Amino acid sequence: MTEITLYNTRTRRKETFAPLDPSNVRMYVCGPTVYDRAHLGNARPVVVFDVLYRLLRHVHGADHVTYVRNFTDVDDKINARAREMQEAGDGRALNDIIRALTDETIAWYHEDMGALGTLPPTHEPRATEWIGAMVAMIEGLLAKGCAYVAEGHVLFDVRSYPEYGKLSGRSVDDMIAGSRVEVAPYKRDPMDFVLWKPSGEDEPGWESPWGRGRPGWHIECSAMSRELLGESFDIHGGGIDLQFPHHENEIAQSRCAHPEGEFARVWMHNEMVQVEGKKMSKSLGNFFTVRDLLDQGWPGEVIRFVMLSTHYRKPMDWTEGKAREIGREWDRWVATLSVDHEVLDMPLPQDLVADEIIEALADDLNTSLALTHLKRMGRFIDNSAEFLQLSDHDQRAARQEFAASAEFLGFDIIAKARENRDRPAQKDLEYFELALADARTTAKETGNFVEVDRIKAALVDAGVEVRMGKDRIELIPGPDFDPSKLETLK
Repeated sequence: MTEITLYNTRTRRKETFAPLDPSNVRMYVCGPTVYDRAHLGNARPVVVFDVLYRLLRHVHGADHVTYVRNFTDVDDKINARAREMQEAGDGRALNDIIRALTDETIAWYHEDMGALGTLPPTHEPRATEWIGAMVAMIEGLLAKGCAYVAEGHVLFDVRSYPEYGKLSGRSVDDMIAGSRVEVAPYKRDPMDFVLWKPSGEDEPGWESPWGRGRPGWHIECSAMSRELLGESFDIHGGGIDLQFPHHENEIAQSRCAHPEGEFARVWMHNEMVQVEGKKMSKSLGNFFTVRDLLDQGWPGEVIRFVMLSTHYRKPMDWTEGKAREIGREWDRWVATLSVDHEVLDMPLPQDLVADEIIEALADDLNTSLALTHLKRMGRFIDNSAEFLQLSDHDQRAARQEFAASAEFLGFDIIAKARENRDRPAQKDLEYFELALADARTTAKETGNFVEVDRIKAALVDAGVEVRMGKDRIELIPGPDFDPSKLETLK
């Protein structure tokens, strides 16, 4: 079995991954607060942990991995957006607006993340569906003396958990000195955080022993992960911006509520996203949602490729130059596979993934190295001299290994190649392949290659790459292919 090593933020070192139960490897990743489109920063952890999910399924079996990613659908930001909609003229009740807003945003999220080639998690719990579990956990914390009630709020007492701050490497006193936490008069300690808060009459709220209210953000993930994965599970992931306070608070309340469990054994955090070398922000005009990029014409595969080109523990920089370069390479791969109808029409064996790609991912999810291997394979099958020396059988095997490896990394290149093959323009090129083959056969007999050169020149002028091997001819439409320029050849 492949040995996986992962960097554990909690221990600050790479460790051999040994699941608690190899027959049920369990992973939790913090999902979005659903009030708007997902931006690039939201998308990065989705793509990163999608690759880890694929690797775990490959090593342990697809039926032996449980992946949970939540939706926060009760939050002050959601309430604020709903009030903005009311002020703009929406006449519905606030709760009705909130439900419609969160439903719509979740649908957008699924659509946009699907465009990036991500697999759906095993479970996608909505916080509002697990309020009972949150209330029960809060009651347990109160009973243990780890929380207290003050002015309608229930707060967690951070001093009740001596290891608070271990994940982020800071003491409570250091955190107080350098933090911007809300200092409320009812808090015993500035770092204490809300488990339950009162709700206004028109706001989302649920009855509880402490009055009508709603949960704090941090308790949501602790309760849902415990219900779906147990008191101990293998991996907890998310962006580095969640390390403190969200993940620090999750650990504290979960370990206090269920001291018999370990909560998450391995903590993984991806770094932040930049755009053209600068921090992404609306004030700089470089803030992009995934939908913005898709609507600008960037394929989801290219966006995914850019994200995975940088190791997850390093800042990822989105640049148009990088995206254009990757887009050109992607187009060549699709075109190269689209001419091999046998590869496209036969099932793709999943056991053909290149060993070096698995090895790269098993080494702390080194997607950058994995993509380097994939690019090498793509250039090899793109009519390299070594590739052309192979038999037809071995050429087809090389293309299949490349396609299987690409699919494993989340790029369904076979589907794209089929679309490319089935386009009317591609069908037209099949006519010219035959015409060029006939002209070359005649030229070999007569020694006159004028017609061959004429057809080739017209094809190149129309934006078609002409590949002529000893026994085959392939015509590859480029991004500037103009089929109208070929009308004179017919």
